[in-house]
Amino acid sequence: MSPKTRSDQAIAPHGWVQALLTVLSGLLAMGVTAALGLWAAGADDLPDGAFPRVVAATVVTAVGGTIKLSGDAGGLADTEAGLTVIPLSVTLVGALVIAAGFLRPLRHRAVAGAAELAGWAARVAVLWLLALLALALGARQTFQLSLGGGTLSDLGDLFGVSPKVGFETDLPPTLFYGLLWLAGVLALALLVSRGAPLPARLLRFQATVRPAAYAMVVLLLAYVALGIVIGLVVALTRGHAVETLAVILLGMPNLVWLTLTLGLGATWKGRVEGPFGLPMPHVLDEVLRGSDTATLNLRTLAEHDGRVWWLVAVNAVLLLAAAFVMAARSPAGMRAWQHALHMAVALALTVLMICLLGRLTAHYGLSVLGIGDLGGDLGGELLLKPQLWTAIGLAALWGLVTGFLGALLAHPVRRRGETKPAGSPDAGRDSVRP
Repeated sequence: MSPKTRSDQAIAPHGWVQALLTVLSGLLAMGVTAALGLWAAGADDLPDGAFPRVVAATVVTAVGGTIKLSGDAGGLADTEAGLTVIPLSVTLVGALVIAAGFLRPLRHRAVAGAAELAGWAARVAVLWLLALLALALGARQTFQLSLGGGTLSDLGDLFGVSPKVGFETDLPPTLFYGLLWLAGVLALALLVSRGAPLPARLLRFQATVRPAAYAMVVLLLAYVALGIVIGLVVALTRGHAVETLAVILLGMPNLVWLTLTLGLGATWKGRVEGPFGLPMPHVLDEVLRGSDTATLNLRTLAEHDGRVWWLVAVNAVLLLAAAFVMAARSPAGMRAWQHALHMAVALALTVLMICLLGRLTAHYGLSVLGIGDLGGDLGGELLLKPQLWTAIGLAALWGLVTGFLGALLAHPVRRRGETKPAGSPDAGRDSVRP
């Protein structure tokens, strides 16, 4: 059989049908997660059959898409609205499902050509863009608002003001960031999976990059799992089960990855006004609610609940475990200082991702003839953003320390390339990593 025939047979299984199944399964998983989360949050009561469109908008924002908010209250009134938030629970589910579908045809392979991987990824990307375009076109809706009671209601009746607010997808940035999101998911899948093949020219990087990438994914998933367990325990013991389910299905990574950075010593700035609020725990809302921008870190949280200092201990244990996993999956000849450097870079990049994805901004206001001032009972604001470079620096410091300690703990573990001393029963055999 000629080399060309063998190559064709290698590429053939990764066809359009498999790509379509990968895309549809990812979107279906995201849609179901978003729908259940929004149902738990009470969005199924939205008027005009808007629930499916809100689900579509949630999936769009989960992959980095942009939703534009619009307001219309007539010539005698002003409206102002904006929203920037990524429901990371939906994002995580979609990323895991799409990554698994992308890797499935590549399993049991040691090496794959760059053209083969690019062709397989391109099929997924084309179908992904078409599906995202259809989803984005359906993510639009307009709602009519009630002015409530008091002066604003009287003015509205007098001048015939009927305020409306709506949303629609901003297509160009949505398609761009959606494609960028997909590229990141596929690249990370190849980096993390030990069984995924790489082009021959990239094999020399897998010994350093793959263990660190895998350790960071395990760390993030461990935080999500821990958050889900704590949320379920709180729901069973203190009630609010439906609200807790909404948090788990829509924003659990937003919450627990924020606590990861706080446990490192990072600082976030934020503000909560009006009807907006942050999900559990309530202490976050207590610190941020007010008219001025508040500082959110371990010290300010401890002023309301001293138990937050346990975040430092939890961080230390989980980071040390991640560093151990990274060192245990690395070649035996790698030195402890190299492990420390790899852990520092990996954790700094992970915290950078959390800071970029975990930002929150939301505001809405309405005024009639200047009354209301785009705030008050019919308006509010939610803001949460990190002090980026401080967070990255602290992450690098934690990575150096835990990476070095993890390498020492993993030293007795047999790893790839390690051999037994001469004369031992296993002498000459390369150890196999677990």
